[in-house]
Amino acid sequence: MLLLDRDTVQRVYPVRAAIPVMAEAMRRYSGGRAAQPLRTIVRPAGESGLLGSMPGHVSGERYAGFGVKVMALKPENPARGLDLHIGMVIVFDPDTARPVGLLDAGAVTAVRTAAVSAVATDTLARPDAGDLAILGSGVQARSHLRAMHEVRVLRRVRVWSRSGENAGAYRDWAAAELGIVVEVVAGPREAVTGADLVCTTTSSTTPLLDAIDLAPGAHVNAVGSSFPDQRELTAEAVARAELFVDSRESALAESGDIRAALDQGLAGADHLRAELGEVLLGRHGGRSGPAAVTVYKSLGLGVQDIMSGFAAVEAARAQGLGTTFDLG
Repeated sequence: MLLLDRDTVQRVYPVRAAIPVMAEAMRRYSGGRAAQPLRTIVRPAGESGLLGSMPGHVSGERYAGFGVKVMALKPENPARGLDLHIGMVIVFDPDTARPVGLLDAGAVTAVRTAAVSAVATDTLARPDAGDLAILGSGVQARSHLRAMHEVRVLRRVRVWSRSGENAGAYRDWAAAELGIVVEVVAGPREAVTGADLVCTTTSSTTPLLDAIDLAPGAHVNAVGSSFPDQRELTAEAVARAELFVDSRESALAESGDIRAALDQGLAGADHLRAELGEVLLGRHGGRSGPAAVTVYKSLGLGVQDIMSGFAAVEAARAQGLGTTFDLG
């Protein structure tokens, strides 16, 4: 069994390597080759954090077998200099069921989420899209800039964060690490004005963007609001967009953005045009035209973590990295 810490996961499984793996993960999920229940969330009364588990099984010739992600979320962690999400991904040998990998879940989540957004962008955004707005300045904001840079030529990048200090640090990081010039702006509307690519990566509980804020032809990767009590888009923004999701079941049960549109009667369940995997499988044509606004609502799926776990373990073994240990 290999133990892969954060640095090792980042080294062996960069977003460029994760993008094709995540495209295949979405095809397998929508093609019926992944078995997974809705994630289980434990949120005790009086406790600021929560514990989530995402078990499942993936079929296929490669990156297949049982796996599970277990992750705790502590809102106080960023102020402590720690990740918001803490946990592990475990993957099991498909033949013997012996554990073959134990990985830092925060690192896996950062890269797999951004890689799926890259797949969605490459599939749903206009080919000439390159004016990028990012809301948020944390781990996902950084990984999403890397991911967008992989699939589109970026002409302009703007970032907004509730913390001006964090936004400035993000700008400096982008220049030093990626050679990308990022403009810091004062608000969400200023960030997305004229943008044809938008990534929302916050944990906001109140909407940040309305339909009027989004330019014709824009594509939005709505990533941050991954619980029913979180929202980044107004109900009107969701209702007026062409809506694509990672999983119909998860989106209808867990997305605060989508549930608000349904609860307010602005959209029905049939407003979900397709799962991303259905578009990749050729079962749906994707965006209807260049002026359409498309939204990809990302909640995260166990199949993404499981296939990422197997892919990272394979890469680490090939490079002689990771710590080996035996459970007995």
